[in-house]
Amino acid sequence: MAQRVLVTGGAGFIGSNYVRSLLGGAYPGWEDAEVTVLDKLTYAGNPANLAPVAGRHTFVHGDICDAELLASLIPGHRVVINFAAESHVDRSIARADEFVRTNVQGVQTLMQACLDAGVERIVQISTDEVYGSVDEGSWDESAPLAPNSPYAAAKAGGDLIALSYARTHGLPVSLTRCGNNYGPYQYPEKIIPFFVTSLLDGGSVPLYGDGLHVRDWIHVDDHCRGIHTVVEHGRPGEVHHIAGTAELTNNDLTERLLKAVGADWGRVERVADRPGHDRRYSLTDAKLRGLGYAPGVSFEDGLAATVQWYVDRRDWWEPLRTPRTDAAA
Repeated sequence: MAQRVLVTGGAGFIGSNYVRSLLGGAYPGWEDAEVTVLDKLTYAGNPANLAPVAGRHTFVHGDICDAELLASLIPGHRVVINFAAESHVDRSIARADEFVRTNVQGVQTLMQACLDAGVERIVQISTDEVYGSVDEGSWDESAPLAPNSPYAAAKAGGDLIALSYARTHGLPVSLTRCGNNYGPYQYPEKIIPFFVTSLLDGGSVPLYGDGLHVRDWIHVDDHCRGIHTVVEHGRPGEVHHIAGTAELTNNDLTERLLKAVGADWGRVERVADRPGHDRRYSLTDAKLRGLGYAPGVSFEDGLAATVQWYVDRRDWWEPLRTPRTDAAA
């Protein structure tokens, strides 16, 4: 019998990559999966992200905060993977209410619906930002939560709700936490697609503060491979890290992006730092590697392919671009 999989937030950047990978045969034994995508189609949810698998999944336009919809939709699905989230730090600083609604209330509504429907496997997708900033070393899964932005705080709240359902009700939910993603189909408010598309259009790009903030970068294909490892082998009620493959300052990243598009530092504008800007993130993923996961995309190859995708796909990103004065990382 085919696996029935519900992917919430499946029209967004990471969720759509997972759907395309799953339906494209990237995960052996899941070739016959029957996939339902639930997405609210906010500004970052884009049906075009699912065009390569059109006709091979069922799409439902809806909100994970809608308990009535979830009660009718979830029964019959064996696996639920929750990518649905408000995820942009700068937007959370300007207006936090939607972040709390989706990332906390939405998670609770989804967990309750999964419990009521007897779902066999749930994975809640989270972020390294729930830990705050680490000056040296790397966080393991036992690190305390210390979020600094409203986005990170809301994600931490949703994580705790999900884990409480595992501990109180025995709900088979696992968590994944990952660093900064990059790859094709990423909405052009994030630093890599924002810088690349701005530079391709002849514009300048803004860089926060001294540019020494450090991020751990992972290609979205590797992130999704790690998520699927947790779907298959993750431990209910536990957190699993998916670490990046390149730890870079924003200055280093900017240098690589400038070189990739043939631009120079004269196109970079230094701007005031973001409030509460975490200095450095870093994860260790020994636990996940013990379950058989290993990254497969080097940062050099992944970044080159990503830049080329944006060069080739103006038809995708030009309708999405809006003027910005900040950099998102």
